[in-house]
Amino acid sequence: MAAAILGISSMATRLLLAELADAWSAAGGAPVRFESVGGVEAARRIEAGEPFDLAVLAREAIARLAAAGHVVAETCTDLARSPLAAAVRAGAPRPDIGSEAALREALLAARAVGYSTGPSGAALLALLERWGIAEAMRPRLRQAPPGVPVARLIASGEADLGFQQKSELAGAPGIELLGPLPASVAVETVFSAARCRAARNPQPVAALLEFLRSPQTAAAKRRHGLEPA
Repeated sequence: MAAAILGISSMATRLLLAELADAWSAAGGAPVRFESVGGVEAARRIEAGEPFDLAVLAREAIARLAAAGHVVAETCTDLARSPLAAAVRAGAPRPDIGSEAALREALLAARAVGYSTGPSGAALLALLERWGIAEAMRPRLRQAPPGVPVARLIASGEADLGFQQKSELAGAPGIELLGPLPASVAVETVFSAARCRAARNPQPVAALLEFLRSPQTAAAKRRHGLEPA
């Protein structure tokens, strides 16, 4: 029996990768197991030398790992795209976020705003700076700990408005998705994959990478709030 492939990913692609790993193994590919954690934690563990075969993270994180030699640069490949989206607690009033001005007002009116430690959180903070409301919003910002979905803060009432990758908010219990940000301030994260330098069996990993970026995975990506890259 082929040795299992061990991958690590950020939480945004957790459900997608679980489905695709099952599909790959069912079709005769090597068994695959993904560990999904916060993106910052995933990168730290790869940098520390943990023996992962494959990494799936935001494109910028994969590029940094490649530059430092922790993943093999020539294997880097884009898999999927996810927009930054907003959500509220299920049953709560749904603020208008259909325009840049409406989104800004919704933020200023919120009691508490949830955001992540990943690229979506950095994008939200940059937007607040751009609008000149970062200081006014600071006391009301609630950052989810690494690996904890923003949806949990919204569902529990700790935040009444939250922002994260659409793939992480879609289908989460206790919340309602408002939708992506308006086009003038839209933010999109591209998730990429690469073979880790520590990979023990490069050939099965290369075959899995081909599958993950293939057209036959497009429907699964859309089911999980992502678009093929």
